[in-house]
Amino acid sequence: MFSTKAEYGIRVMAHLARRDDDEPVSLGSIADAEGLPLAYLEHLVQRLRKAGLVESRRGAHGGYSLALPAASITMAEVVAALEGEIAPIECISADADGVLVCVRDGEPGHDPCPTKLLWTRVQGSIVRTLTEMTLADLVRPPRTRKTERPAEPGRSRGAGGPAEVTTV
Repeated sequence: MFSTKAEYGIRVMAHLARRDDDEPVSLGSIADAEGLPLAYLEHLVQRLRKAGLVESRRGAHGGYSLALPAASITMAEVVAALEGEIAPIECISADADGVLVCVRDGEPGHDPCPTKLLWTRVQGSIVRTLTEMTLADLVRPPRTRKTERPAEPGRSRGAGGPAEVTTV
């Protein structure tokens, strides 16, 4: 489950991406427009700035703006900047080579985890979705946004099969 860091941080990024001009936006105006706590947003934009996703400018006309075009910022980058490593459950993590391991793997007296396959597939699906979606996709008008269409009645997609995706 993602925390409010991801939720609020993505809302800040979307707010910046919806801007037509390149002028910086004050964090106070973002907090007011999005109904979010200013003090919390200050913490979040520091993470986003450190990750190279937003830029800040000081002064009377200062504020924050995207550091890169919205189409080149993936949701995976945003979530990683805000949340760190993406793991659907605490006992699954990536090793130095990026291979997902269970904390029980290799422990004496423990059988291999029977749920590791499930959680690694869930993690893979989350990462794939976040990697494939850019900030531009997120803020695109609803008429051009990709949406998931449910399977036809009586027709199963099968276990783990992808949903049909259409453009509305």
